[in-house]
Amino acid sequence: QVQLVESGGGLVQPGGSLRLSCAASGSIFGRLTMGWYRQAPGKQRDVIAFITSRGETTYADSVKGRFTISRDDAKNTVDLQMNSLKPEDTAVYYCNKVPRPLDAWGQGTQVTVSS
Repeated sequence: QVQLVESGGGLVQPGGSLRLSCAASGSIFGRLTMGWYRQAPGKQRDVIAFITSRGETTYADSVKGRFTISRDDAKNTVDLQMNSLKPEDTAVYYCNKVPRPLDAWGQGTQVTVSS
């Protein structure tokens, strides 16, 4: 059973940067495609970036060119470097398997972009 713990969120001004980190337990982590999802108030949870076990990355159009996903299988972590943040990036961010996310989501980490 994989358990997920997200961290690194906070309040940042537009144009700023944050780096999110997801720590996962479980020996199968290295074989999973992992992604970052986000959920803004009143909206559904959507995947915005994911990385395969081979390190291939895919991004939603809304974050392409600004966000970078990476993974360290030795540490069982998946990070999301977020640059040029916009108010519309405000959301709770979660990591999970892509596709077919695990039922046990982490608590998420709040990102607020505001001046």
